[in-house]
Amino acid sequence: MKLFRANSSFFLWGIALGGFILLAFPGTVPAEERPPLSLAEAIDTALRFNPNIHAARHQVEAAVAQTTQARSGLLPQVDISETYSKTNSPLWAFGTRLNQGVITTEDFSPDRLNDPDAIDNFKTALTLTWPLFDGGKTLTGWRQAERNQEAGRLALQRNEQMVIAQTASTYAACLLAVENRNVVTQALETARAHLKVVQDRQRSGLAVKSDELRAQVRIADLEQQQLQAESQMQVALAMLGATMGRPEAVPAANGLETVLDDTVTPQGDLDGWVDQALAHRPDLKQLKIQEEIAQAEVYRARSGHYPSLSLQGNYEINTEQFEETQDNYSVGAVVQLNLFSGQRISGQSAEAKALLSRIRAMREALALGVRVDAQQAYHRTQSAWQSIEVARRAVAQSEEGLRIVADRYENGLLALVSLLDAQVAHQQAQTQHFKALHDYTVARVALSLASGEIDKNFH
Repeated sequence: MKLFRANSSFFLWGIALGGFILLAFPGTVPAEERPPLSLAEAIDTALRFNPNIHAARHQVEAAVAQTTQARSGLLPQVDISETYSKTNSPLWAFGTRLNQGVITTEDFSPDRLNDPDAIDNFKTALTLTWPLFDGGKTLTGWRQAERNQEAGRLALQRNEQMVIAQTASTYAACLLAVENRNVVTQALETARAHLKVVQDRQRSGLAVKSDELRAQVRIADLEQQQLQAESQMQVALAMLGATMGRPEAVPAANGLETVLDDTVTPQGDLDGWVDQALAHRPDLKQLKIQEEIAQAEVYRARSGHYPSLSLQGNYEINTEQFEETQDNYSVGAVVQLNLFSGQRISGQSAEAKALLSRIRAMREALALGVRVDAQQAYHRTQSAWQSIEVARRAVAQSEEGLRIVADRYENGLLALVSLLDAQVAHQQAQTQHFKALHDYTVARVALSLASGEIDKNFH
């Protein structure tokens, strides 16, 4: 009885531990048991877990911290320090006793002045430095940091758009792989059904053995295609998991809820899409901000020719053994003007101007590229949309053709090769139809990405 109780307790603990592992590590759940996944859910998961998004967000955090650092240059800097020294240098020993407030008449003895005893000193100092004016260098740097922060947010927005597009395209690739596998499976079932017809005709003496062999070769070829289609489908699902940043969230192929369809018609004209891209692309806006930062850097480099003014203050306490202390303070202002820098400041100005010209050229090049991206994506979308209707008609025609050829073959009016050709034509038409749907989805994704208006609600 005790052994039974012990085994029962161990069994219950094993079940509890197994349940905890399944909850803590979803990747251990078989793909067939994972919840269904829609395109919207896949995009939402990618926006939360994709490593590229995390990197861009950390970059924004760094830009915020850089803004804080730049702003600190406008504020007073206060430091406190504790210094210990021991010296028998005549000059420093006398000055240390003076700072400690322990000078006596005996300290003016020539022998003691020339050969003092070593003296200890603990100096506690509170120092204030406040740059009041530096030609606008610090203020400009703060404004540059703020603009760079905005540029970082635009970079994050573009990264999010690219991840959305990548997720949508990869999801569509998974759907295409699933449909291709289904087409091959359906073709295999049809081929096996036709094999039975061939065998029945052979038993009746209406077909030769070579017809049966040809039908079996066709089935073997489709079985090979089915293996390849299954492999391609698994690879596509793995790519979707990598894009989402959560491979364990990808269900089995039949768990993909969103389907390839042609219900969303193309909207807008070419000029409208191009204008939208030029006005809304985050990367183009980002380069515009970088150009503004570079323009400010030119002014910042020139500020080296201007004078600077700083306020300085110091309060210190000196003591030898912390029994008696002596404090003092000093307050002053420093004006500094560079008279000659060995052309360092001129070189910095020339560098800033060159970088400004470079960024302007990059922005112009990107604007041209954005225009081409929008045009290319628009034309591909229009072409893919038109291909869907052509592919749909081809499927209907091939299906009807296969039916007619199968009937005529059963009646002995056509050779087997005609039936096999009709099977291949129907399979190819179905494959092309799903490919057209896939290409249209991917083209719409590319057009939305090129316009800079894609968001997580893309469908």
